[in-house]
Amino acid sequence: MTSPSAAMPGAILIEDGTILPGEVSLQQSAYSNTWKSAPGLDARLAKSGWTFFYMAGTIQKHAFGFDEGKRVHSAVARVIKDVQSERCNCVEITDLTTKSFLGIPYVSVTAHARHVQDGSRFRGR
Repeated sequence: MTSPSAAMPGAILIEDGTILPGEVSLQQSAYSNTWKSAPGLDARLAKSGWTFFYMAGTIQKHAFGFDEGKRVHSAVARVIKDVQSERCNCVEITDLTTKSFLGIPYVSVTAHARHVQDGSRFRGR
């Protein structure tokens, strides 16, 4: 398996159990046990006539620790919690930055809440 941060920016994660058009398939995500990776989701939804909402405002979460995988997993879990509070079923990771503070490594994950549904009026989860 590649490093957790290797493919993170641009990743789209979707909540398990989200209703999708038949031609959309999901993959297990390295970043969450309960949310799946959805490569190319935007284009496939457009073809099917479904709406892929982009919520304004960014979400940024941080996690400290020496294990890179645990740091990324923890920060993504915090992002997902915020996305769920907005009643959305999808998240797009836009940036992942690894730095350190006083010798302790941390990761910063920036994301946007997204929502997939059939129809053009936002209904939330």
